[in-house]
Amino acid sequence: MLYNRFYVCELLRNLGFSFQKACFVSDHLDEEARRRWMKKEFPKILRQAQQLGAPVYFGDEASFALWGSLSYTWARRGQQPQIKTTGLRKGYKVFGAIEFFSGHLVYQGTEARFQSENYQAFLLHLLSQVSGKIILIQDGARYHTSKATRQFFEQHKERLIVYQLPSYSPDYNPIEYLWKKIKTKATHNRYFAEFVKLIQSVEEALKVLASQADEILRLMGVYTKNLVLPTTV
Repeated sequence: MLYNRFYVCELLRNLGFSFQKACFVSDHLDEEARRRWMKKEFPKILRQAQQLGAPVYFGDEASFALWGSLSYTWARRGQQPQIKTTGLRKGYKVFGAIEFFSGHLVYQGTEARFQSENYQAFLLHLLSQVSGKIILIQDGARYHTSKATRQFFEQHKERLIVYQLPSYSPDYNPIEYLWKKIKTKATHNRYFAEFVKLIQSVEEALKVLASQADEILRLMGVYTKNLVLPTTV
C-alpha cells in the first residue's frame, strides 16, 4: 500500500512528532548522574537557598568571535546572503552568572583568554554585586576546578557555596541559552571591521538583556517545568 507523503507528515504531527534537526550529545554523558541531579541534588540546593536566604547563580562564560556568527535569514531563491569577515581569529570573552529566582544578570568582559585568574576576578565582581551568601552552580571547565580556583573557593567559603553540574550537561545550565540570545542580538549576520565594534555590540546586548529579568527567567524552563519550587527567596 502506498501513502502520500503529505498524509504521512500530517499523521506524524497528529501523533506528536515534529520534523527536527538532530543534535550531538557526548558519548560520556552519565544519564544516571543527570537524573540524580534533577530529582535530588538541585531540589536540595533550592531548599538550602531558602533556608539561607541565598540567591542561586548559574555561572558560565562565552566567546564572541570577531568574524561574527551566521544565522538563517530571508533572501531571494538562489541568492545566498553573504556576510563580510576579516578572517581574524580574535574574540571577546564574557563571564556571566544568572540568578534562578530573580533573573539577575552579572557579567564581566575580557580580551584575555579564559583562565583561573580572570575567572576568580569575575567571582570577586559577583561577590561585590551581591550581599550575603551566594550559591554558585558551575560546570567542570578546567579553570573552574583548577588548584588555584579551589583555593579561591576555600578562601571565600563563608560567602560562596559552589556546586558542580553533571558532566557534559550544558543543557542543564540556563545561561547557555542566554549566550545564544546575545549572539542572536549582537553577532548574527554582522560584520565587524574593528574589534571595538564587536565589544560595543556585545556589551549593548548584555546591557539590554540585564534589564529584562522576565526574559532571563524564561531560560530556567529545564528546571521550572519539572520542579515544585519553594517560595522565592
